[in-house]
Amino acid sequence: MSLPHAQSSPPGRVLIAGFGKLGSRLGERYLARGAAVVGVRRSAEAAGGGIRLIRGDLADPTSFPPSLPDADALVITLPPPSVDRVVAPDAYRRSLEALAARLPRVPDRVVFVSSTRVFEGRADGAEITEADAPSPMSDRARALVDGERRAVELLGASVIRPSGIYGPGRDSLLRRVLEGDPIQYARRTNRVHESDLVRAIEAMLERADAPSLLHATDARPAPLGEVATFVAGELGVAPPPRIHREEASGTLLSGERMLQLLGTLDYPGYREGYAEMVRLRST
Repeated sequence: MSLPHAQSSPPGRVLIAGFGKLGSRLGERYLARGAAVVGVRRSAEAAGGGIRLIRGDLADPTSFPPSLPDADALVITLPPPSVDRVVAPDAYRRSLEALAARLPRVPDRVVFVSSTRVFEGRADGAEITEADAPSPMSDRARALVDGERRAVELLGASVIRPSGIYGPGRDSLLRRVLEGDPIQYARRTNRVHESDLVRAIEAMLERADAPSLLHATDARPAPLGEVATFVAGELGVAPPPRIHREEASGTLLSGERMLQLLGTLDYPGYREGYAEMVRLRST
């Protein structure tokens, strides 16, 4: 059920604003394909492998260099800008405006990495698609929605909204199961393996037929209790205790557009991804 792969030219120069774990993995993949990769992040830690790093905090323009190198593609994956963990309603907007002011031109392709957190106000259990309007409730979610709009206005960005990202180094559920933390079994959950998320961002940058808005989520949403029970079985431990009373909170997201874009997923559901993570943990 894949779309025709209408290709555009792969970017030769990639700028990644917010060079954390996701940006690092994306940058390494583009570097391996011969692209020049520049990452922007707060810390001065070396990236290695030929990736050039620029130190700067987009939330604090005074700490940032006055200009950035020219790029064919820009990926914006920022942590939530906050002061004392309080996220201002215009936090992403201000960071995006600081970024745009330092670009020599708007790159040919821009992707803003948001989050399916923008639907946190939806708890009716109905399937949510890209056609549904956001329903933010928290300051962070409202700032994300505002950031999405400003990224489109300033940079003509496409927006990708990942659900819960998991994969190597993202093992919080494994740790919760091993520690026997009580969980809400009825909570609706959605997830995407980091490998498939990186592939989706690449497609958004390179495919001429890529959508302007994508929910990066796999094809198999599931209640948290189902996922945790599977993980416990793979780890060889007892399932975690239930939180009472049980409430069917959380959202139910459609992964149809993601599947159409990529054709197949490396990890179509939680079983494939978590089984592999447990195997890697034991080696």
